[in-house]
Amino acid sequence: MHLNRWSKAVALLCVTAIPCLAIADELPALRQGMWEFTRTVEDSIAPGKPMRMTNKNCADPTADMKKMNAALKGQGCKFSPSVKTGNTYTFESECTVQGVPMKSRSVMAVESDSAYKIDVTSTAGTRSTKEVLVAKRLGNC
Repeated sequence: MHLNRWSKAVALLCVTAIPCLAIADELPALRQGMWEFTRTVEDSIAPGKPMRMTNKNCADPTADMKKMNAALKGQGCKFSPSVKTGNTYTFESECTVQGVPMKSRSVMAVESDSAYKIDVTSTAGTRSTKEVLVAKRLGNC
């Protein structure tokens, strides 16, 4: 697969980690405000060389998850029923991006209405990624 095409596919997987949570029967109540999102992604093609990105923006994570999930469903993505155990949500998703079938398994641990962490393992063909997203509310916008 062409590298640029793969990069786009991995980018979609990275973006889908948060929105897939919208399938949960009861989403965690996350507060609106200024959030910092730190995402670390390791690709099987370059093990030991994780890519780390941090951004801050005014967000409503719960509403954003619902919107993105609706958009992904519209593109044909399928989501397993989520399993909630205590403060942890676990679910799987399947999408086809540019003809490549992709699967991911996500585990979201909610610390509070102002902090959560998501661990995502994804595969696309013979490649895989491992992602960790740490999200913290910093305050009001």
